[in-house]
Amino acid sequence: MKFARIASELKQEIEATRKALAKTTEPPGVSTFAREHLKLELDPWQEEVLTGDWKRALLNVTRQGGKSTVAALLGLYEALYRPGSLTLIVSPSDRQSGELFRKLVALRDVLGDDFDLIEDTKRSMSVAGGGRVASLPGSEATIRGFSAATLIIEDEASRVEDDLYLAVRPMLATTNGRLLLMSTPFGKRGHFWREWSDGKNWTKVRVAATEVPRISAGFLEEERAALGGWWFEQEYLCEFKEADDAFFSESEISGALSSDVKPLFGTENAQ
Repeated sequence: MKFARIASELKQEIEATRKALAKTTEPPGVSTFAREHLKLELDPWQEEVLTGDWKRALLNVTRQGGKSTVAALLGLYEALYRPGSLTLIVSPSDRQSGELFRKLVALRDVLGDDFDLIEDTKRSMSVAGGGRVASLPGSEATIRGFSAATLIIEDEASRVEDDLYLAVRPMLATTNGRLLLMSTPFGKRGHFWREWSDGKNWTKVRVAATEVPRISAGFLEEERAALGGWWFEQEYLCEFKEADDAFFSESEISGALSSDVKPLFGTENAQ
């Protein structure tokens, strides 16, 4: 019994030493981390996003194109290798945020016990000596308690309300953190469309289904026939289409606006 106790204590000391040494070594690059630690095969565009020097990125990527994998990798890497970091996952709903967080957790679990968790719930996790990841509900009114984020990931951004987007941006103010919006298009409306069409200082990545070797041409033909052009061209070809319920097109509305026309009621007549 005494020998077994000594052996157990020695094993614990060795494991603690191993983990301590691992933390003192230089962290791997994020693409090396993905390939060697998680055994993932990356597409060229994924590699570019993971290793790119960007502060604001828009991923206009087809369904099943791999954008969720990129986001989960970025969030996990941030938590493991950046002490004091905070990654926030937002989406149109609590369920959708939770789905992306579960993908991150699934990647984390591949690593085994090479790190210590000090928080591990259905919506958040914290790594000892690292950072925290939290998935948030899709409501502007319920997320304002967070601040000092180092990475914000907005999933299904074309369907996220503008109020939510405007509420999360100031959370990056004190950290100069990164903002990642990812989605397929959903009409020419909302902040995802505006940032894609007119936004400055964004890294913009477009990946259509025809560029993803895992998606066959036969499948895409079936989808085109089943979904119709409006849905198919947005979900798989990443094209922003006029809203299907719009009476006037975006170009017609823009063409009707002019700064040369004086308002009917001037500010001097305001009561």
